[in-house]
Amino acid sequence: MAPSKPLSRRMQKQGPPAPLDESRIGNKRKLSAPTNGAIKKQKKISALPVNRNKQNGGTKYTANSAGKTSTKGSFKPQQKPVKPAKPVKAMMADVEDVTGLSDVSDDAEGEAGVDLDGLSGGKIDVLGLDDDEMDSDADDFANALSASEDEDVLDSDPEMQAQKGVWSEDDDDSDGEELLTAANIAGLSQRLDKQQAQEDAEAEAELADDALQTNIAPADLDMDDDDEEGKTSKLAPDLQLLRTRITETVRVLSNFKELRDQTRSRAEYTQAVLKDICAYYSYSPFLAEKLFSLFPPQEALAFFDANETPRPMVIRTNTLRTHRRDLAHTLINRGVSLEPVGKWSKVGLQVYESQVPLGATPEYLAGHYILQAASSFLPVMALAPQEHERCLDMAAAPGGKTTHMAALMKNTGCIFANDASKDRAKGLIGNIHRLGVKNTIVCNYNAQEFPRVMGGFDRVLLDAPCSGTGVIAKDPSVKTNKTQDDFLRLPHLQKQLLLSAIDSVDHASKTGGYIVYSTCSVTVEENEQVVQYALNKRPNVKLVSTGLIFGKEGFTKYMSKRFHPSMKETRRYYPHAFNVDGFFVAKFKKTAVTPADAVKAQGTPAEQARVNGVAADVENDVVDGDVHAAVEDEDDEGGVKLGAFGGWDDEEDAVYIERSLKKQLRRKGIDPKASKSKAVRALDPKKVTGDVNGKKQENGDESETIV
Repeated sequence: MAPSKPLSRRMQKQGPPAPLDESRIGNKRKLSAPTNGAIKKQKKISALPVNRNKQNGGTKYTANSAGKTSTKGSFKPQQKPVKPAKPVKAMMADVEDVTGLSDVSDDAEGEAGVDLDGLSGGKIDVLGLDDDEMDSDADDFANALSASEDEDVLDSDPEMQAQKGVWSEDDDDSDGEELLTAANIAGLSQRLDKQQAQEDAEAEAELADDALQTNIAPADLDMDDDDEEGKTSKLAPDLQLLRTRITETVRVLSNFKELRDQTRSRAEYTQAVLKDICAYYSYSPFLAEKLFSLFPPQEALAFFDANETPRPMVIRTNTLRTHRRDLAHTLINRGVSLEPVGKWSKVGLQVYESQVPLGATPEYLAGHYILQAASSFLPVMALAPQEHERCLDMAAAPGGKTTHMAALMKNTGCIFANDASKDRAKGLIGNIHRLGVKNTIVCNYNAQEFPRVMGGFDRVLLDAPCSGTGVIAKDPSVKTNKTQDDFLRLPHLQKQLLLSAIDSVDHASKTGGYIVYSTCSVTVEENEQVVQYALNKRPNVKLVSTGLIFGKEGFTKYMSKRFHPSMKETRRYYPHAFNVDGFFVAKFKKTAVTPADAVKAQGTPAEQARVNGVAADVENDVVDGDVHAAVEDEDDEGGVKLGAFGGWDDEEDAVYIERSLKKQLRRKGIDPKASKSKAVRALDPKKVTGDVNGKKQENGDESETIV
């Protein structure tokens, strides 16, 4: 047999078309269903190696679309593909997974083709082919070369024999890439697992370190916060460490001899705990030190903790309108949970929970009760006003204490409710009308003017303005806005107000003659020190029992200061001890008229005359039965003797006094030269008022009676 003539690569003329099959003219071709990318690739790949030849000796179409005779290595990509193509076997496996069939021929697989004769109708449907398309493809396959011819063709082009090897090489490359990708993923996963394990180990070590630090004694803790770590001490983790350090340091200070570190002094421990308290509770260093010195270390810590929680809500029953039992039943029916505030009060109710706003109930609007702190009951209870008495409340707004006094007096007698602020007096008037008080007169004066405006009261209540260190839970701004100047200015004002209150009381009152001084502060400068000043300047008063059944005694000694032994009659109240606002209450009893040579409250005409040197020369002042200098050197007040400045020059002072008197006369429209006028004689401080025991007695204040 002669060797076959090799096929020409030139385009030859196409022969006549095959005769038309009239039996399928009426058939309508169905649109093939959309196929996924995998099936399209399968159809494309399976069609590539098939050699098609026309029946009339047409051109053979090889797998190489460019007409190359050799395809070895031509399918290798020039650069790494994004995704390697799947082998036919893998693609057909996907089809088998979908259809559940496995009719792919091994021979077809070897030739990178598919035996369509072995496919059932179900497989054809899966590949997206209908019967018509299957028939047309069958015609093409019928015109294909026989096995022998196919072998001749392959023999004529030996390089085509490597076609199977080409596909196997691609298959091996794809398998290698898949193995490489799997290895990379495994290595990356192991590296991530290793990093995660390392992070977990570091977190556990940090937690163990924090747990270990909580058991370190304060002596071993680093008290220095100057480094960078100390600058973040206000963060939440550091707050826990600060709390632990404060507790441990306080424990050491409570039992200093046994628990102390021999290398550290008490002062160092105290400074360290004060620094931590300032950071933990947000106090200023000045106020933290002042409050810490009032208590033992353990009690001081309890005081600071109590200031962080608000006090219970308390209401006071207005006995002018209702009874406490009736009010309690009414409020309970409205969903209010309450109980009596304690055995010491018959009108107080402590509210735990309320389903209605207590400031807008019908009972509140009707004046059956008033919202008032429990500590505000104490001054009025200590004053104990009686019926038909004449009383004065020197700082009355907003009216809680005034209306309480009116309730105890059963709307009898007369109460003068004074307040220096007109705006606050408006709220005072509103509460007086709402609670049905009818025996109160509201006035607006500076309380220091009251001995001159009006006097002769049976009882006087002075709830003096103060720094508010006892109500820090209600006003946290006190922690930082109080300075040393406040504790010099406020005690000075309180001393003058207390002297005015004492001078306003009638010592000859049959039922009264009492003065109650109270503040909402816990500092010694505003409490015991002010009371001691009044005892020194007013020998006609003494401290008496407040009548309150609970409360801590006042200080008789504080640091380097020493007070009168009767200071035990005063009462102190603390948030951590009695669950009420910090308070101080002192009760005086006036036994005699104020001496003429006694120091008057600042601002009164008598005190102005004394300051100008016009008052009578009083070298000695009898206070509590002892003879003292007119102006003492009182350590508890930080005062200095006036004699330390070198004494007085009477001749030089007389010139200034005369000049001042002339100016005063001119302001009143009086001629200073009219020396015989009554006005001039009235202003003459050296006028003769009488002859006592054959001697002339000089007096600079006509209103005072000499005893």
